[in-house]
Amino acid sequence: MYWPLGAPRVYAASRRRRKPPVESNEEKSDVDSEGTEARNILGLKVARHGHLFITITRTALTVWQTSPVLVLASVTRSIQSLKSYGDNVGVLLRPDASIAVIQTSSSFLITYGISIDPNARVYQLLREEGHARKQSSSDRLAADEERRGYPEVNIRFRMVIKVDAGIGKVLALDDELVVATEKPPAVQCIRWSPDNSGSQTSTELLSRMAWIQKKSAVVDMVYDRAMSLAVWITKEGRAYAVQRTASQPKDSDGPRRLFRGYGFHTPEREEDVATKAAINARFSLLAVGCTNAEIHVYTARDYVGSIPLSHQLEPPASMISTGPLTTLVYSPDGYCLFAGYEKGWAIWSVYGKLQGSSFNSDPKISEINGEGWLQGLYEAVWLHAGSNILFTRSNDDRLWLMEVAKSAVTGCLCAANVSRTVLLTNSGLMVYRGYDLPSLTAIPADASLWHHVSIPPTYLANQKPIRSAVISPDGRYVAIAGRRGLAHYSVTSGRWKTFDDMQAENSFVVRGGMCWYQHILIAAVESHDYHELRLYSREHGLDDSSLLYVEQLPSPAVTIALTGQDSLLVYTYQNILYHFVINASTTAVTLVQVGQIALHGIVRAPARVRAVSWILPDHQLREGDPSQDVAHASVIFLVDAKLVLLQSSTENGRGLKYDMRVIANNVEYFDLMRDQFSLAGTPDRSLPPSPNPEEALDISFADRGLKDSLWYFDGKDIQCWMNVEDLIESASTTNDRDLPLPVTVPTDFYPTSIALAKGIVLGIDADLVQRRDVQFAYYRFSIRTQLFLPPIFHRQLLHYDDSAASALAHRYQSLPYFSHTLELLLHTVLDDEVDSPPSDPKDALLPRVLSFLSPFPTYLDILVQCTRKTEVRSWRTLFSHLPPPETLFEQSLQKNMLKTAGGYLLVMHTFDDEEGETSSEQCVRLLQRAKEAGDWDLCKELARFLMALDETGEVLRGAVGRMGLALNGGEGDDGVRLKTPTPGQKGRVNGGLGIGGLSLDTSEEESEVETEERKGGDHADYFSR
Repeated sequence: MYWPLGAPRVYAASRRRRKPPVESNEEKSDVDSEGTEARNILGLKVARHGHLFITITRTALTVWQTSPVLVLASVTRSIQSLKSYGDNVGVLLRPDASIAVIQTSSSFLITYGISIDPNARVYQLLREEGHARKQSSSDRLAADEERRGYPEVNIRFRMVIKVDAGIGKVLALDDELVVATEKPPAVQCIRWSPDNSGSQTSTELLSRMAWIQKKSAVVDMVYDRAMSLAVWITKEGRAYAVQRTASQPKDSDGPRRLFRGYGFHTPEREEDVATKAAINARFSLLAVGCTNAEIHVYTARDYVGSIPLSHQLEPPASMISTGPLTTLVYSPDGYCLFAGYEKGWAIWSVYGKLQGSSFNSDPKISEINGEGWLQGLYEAVWLHAGSNILFTRSNDDRLWLMEVAKSAVTGCLCAANVSRTVLLTNSGLMVYRGYDLPSLTAIPADASLWHHVSIPPTYLANQKPIRSAVISPDGRYVAIAGRRGLAHYSVTSGRWKTFDDMQAENSFVVRGGMCWYQHILIAAVESHDYHELRLYSREHGLDDSSLLYVEQLPSPAVTIALTGQDSLLVYTYQNILYHFVINASTTAVTLVQVGQIALHGIVRAPARVRAVSWILPDHQLREGDPSQDVAHASVIFLVDAKLVLLQSSTENGRGLKYDMRVIANNVEYFDLMRDQFSLAGTPDRSLPPSPNPEEALDISFADRGLKDSLWYFDGKDIQCWMNVEDLIESASTTNDRDLPLPVTVPTDFYPTSIALAKGIVLGIDADLVQRRDVQFAYYRFSIRTQLFLPPIFHRQLLHYDDSAASALAHRYQSLPYFSHTLELLLHTVLDDEVDSPPSDPKDALLPRVLSFLSPFPTYLDILVQCTRKTEVRSWRTLFSHLPPPETLFEQSLQKNMLKTAGGYLLVMHTFDDEEGETSSEQCVRLLQRAKEAGDWDLCKELARFLMALDETGEVLRGAVGRMGLALNGGEGDDGVRLKTPTPGQKGRVNGGLGIGGLSLDTSEEESEVETEERKGGDHADYFSR
């Protein structure tokens, strides 16, 4: 859900002037070499709050501000200090940014105190007085704050710590330093300040840790505060999940145990030796990088050693191209994994979809332009809540700040954000407008379908980073929420609405999400000690007096969701799901609570719930009482990455009972189509209508077919259950049925939404642009699409559900690319049966597919197009289930499909080489029909075909003579001339004998099929045309 965007900003950590590279045989002097090495960045760490980060060189420590990126303070060690303690080799930062620790080459730890003076300022901004536009009070406050500059930072020396046993790795935690020593292998904890007993250090030898298999040194450690868990990597390449134990009393028997852990990664091959690790608290994942550049990701189910392998990430290029792993770090929200290599970098989604990398760059151009950010990384950190990545290179003094765009789903997983692609950047929004176009093929190639929106500078300056955004179901409005307050935007008018009163904006924080009901924004907020649902109208300004309605909640909301036509679900930290009905009248809009479900003992950790929805039976939707919805609903929860289904049942006299079943794992997001079309079809009560373009396209079309489908993305492919009612029935504990297998829709890009009415999955690719006439590279987005109908038809026909497949196909046959959809279905099934013929001919799927295709008017064209894209050896398998090619040829002539008939002519010639007379007779008939229709291009191809059959040209002369055409400059009765090929020509089209695009040159056919496969369904990329 993260994509690199644009070109990175470059910051120099020294004042050295850069000169363009000059080819010279003279070696650099030792002085220049030492000066360059002294300025190279050796370490990078960022504070937990994200406002500061620090870097070190061989001799200096520098404190930076993150927004904007600038140096606030720096300290350079003296020559005597370098001689006494050694050069800088590593740096650490206490999470609250109050203490920096430098690790030296002589096993010393030098600590510095970092303090901020709020009264002293640096970098004051000077502006010339002039005629400025009228500003609001908040704008003036922001301008005054900017004019004052930035707080001054002071760096003060604290102490030097000598580690006699040698330093392997160091961690800086809130209360202590954790030092892994080498001789002897041990782990030492050094508190920042002495405890009550006056002790400041404690040590445990690895030889006394029974849970470590081989007693070797620890070479790498990472720690996550949210999980209270660390990952240790030993010299043998094993990985352990480690926790700090509670302190033991002094009089306790036995040696003191500081840590407990469990091994979860044991290398079976030399390539599996662990080198790097990262922790994802949001999804409870532990990532381990190996020496072969692969990344193994494990799921931490508990704290007692249940850590199975979840999935593996293969490098985007060969080991020779990537080099070893140098850094591994998850984004703050856990949705993205960034991996740095010695020769490049890559970005994956949380469950393994590659979303961008530098390995498709041209190394020569990167070297000429000095773009080190494409040639390898040393260390990387996330800034601005995941909106930027800051990284360094080995032997370089520069910092690169690369902007990334992330999906709005990462901050607010709701039906509207899944159905419409919205991206958040560091300072703006990107809204994709392709959904509003009625015909995908009408999009010009140069049209920009991205609507770029800049967030108001005042709100951005005061409330950054932007934590969440939500779009309305019709795509007309977008709302955002930062650290405090909110703002909303009209895509149609291009206007923002923000709070004029800064105090009112700072009085609450959005916690629990937002959603749009027509032009009403519903936000779950926390204000002081109160938890509320607030309703704002887009038609009014943003202030406390313009609130339409406020509903008090007993506890904070975890997530909210619109479902049905006017229902609102609110899930809270008390583990209670509330059901509200939106009551809209001519004068007011209110929320009426009509039910609630207590989920104690069912959902163990409410904070882990990412999204919620429910499914009501049709009879309850049509005729039921809303207050009884909770008794009939089947609730869907997304807990971390598990899609959970709760089904209600009534116990004897004891009320409702809910049975829980996990129906899918590794779920990055899901989309229940009932929610999409319920929101699209919301009836007009008293509020202004908001027509949905999908609904306007064909509302009757949208209300049937796949409207009961449930989709989810598992990090590899899109998965779809075509009927959620069947899923619910199979998941019930009252029967022994297995869950139906979902339909898999493979994609070679990251899918962001399912355009159900258009029959496509839409996604995004990040393309790297490098040009020789431009001295920098940059990333840009390209929209990708994939047809989802062929796999669905395939599944229905495989299960002998021909009637459902036909009904679904007839609803989509008005799409301009429907024939291509059917062609892909036939091509897939034909290839499968050619490569793996069924043991029993009765089990063959190909006859059912052909029977399914036969009623459509483009049936004959589909067959010809399929033969064009397959090898000749597949033709006999196809035509073994079809009438003879002569029959199909006659049917094409009867329907006046002349080019299609030309395709069958070539098939006839291929099947009967010995009886060329039959093919020539059919060719003459087709040539006569083409002449009567005035299709001279087809006439030319048919003439070449006849010349290939008879190099003497007698057959062609006889044919054109009967047609009354002139040959080689002569005139016939109708005055039309036809130039024939010379006898030496073989009549080859595209390198082989062909008519209308069909070719008999098998090598050409094979290369063409390979090209189609490499495109990965690009014929369906109608948005990008």
